[in-house]
Amino acid sequence: MEAFLTSTAVVALAEIGDKTQLLAIVLATRFKRPVPIILGILVATLANHFLAALVGQQAAQILEGLWFRYLVAASFILMAVWTLIPDKLDDDLDARPARYGAFLTTVVAFFLVEMGDKTQIATVALGARFNEVLWVTAGTTLGMMVANVPAVFLGHELIKRVPLNVVRVVAALLFLAIGLWLLAQTAGWI
Repeated sequence: MEAFLTSTAVVALAEIGDKTQLLAIVLATRFKRPVPIILGILVATLANHFLAALVGQQAAQILEGLWFRYLVAASFILMAVWTLIPDKLDDDLDARPARYGAFLTTVVAFFLVEMGDKTQIATVALGARFNEVLWVTAGTTLGMMVANVPAVFLGHELIKRVPLNVVRVVAALLFLAIGLWLLAQTAGWI
């Protein structure tokens, strides 16, 4: 349960102001069909985060050792810094015609935009940390949905009212706390 709850909180906070959340707003504005967009986000996130958590788990099993635990701790600390950097979505997404409808466009766009994104990297680290692919996938997917479903329905109004800098700082502090906790555990301080 710790893997699920931690994964949900980490990704929900990290996703605020992230490029995939901005993509959700762009898609909602473009298609004006929230249900297919939300289902597309769900499918893309399940696929992407399952693979990311699996990579993390497999890396942890293959690379077991003290140095790998330090590497996972350092990755959370680096994620704290990366979270403080605001994301921008490429402007050319609006220029592309939508050939495949709201659902398929959302699935493909979300899956691709999430590649190498901080929430995907966080999912890899969470998979390595907890070694529980299904709980991490469920938690990170719920975190994505918690952050993106309101963006689909509320769009630009949400961005105007949510203090993104405060949310980024809270998310960064959460990543930092997890990284420092893992560092302390690995070093045998706690």
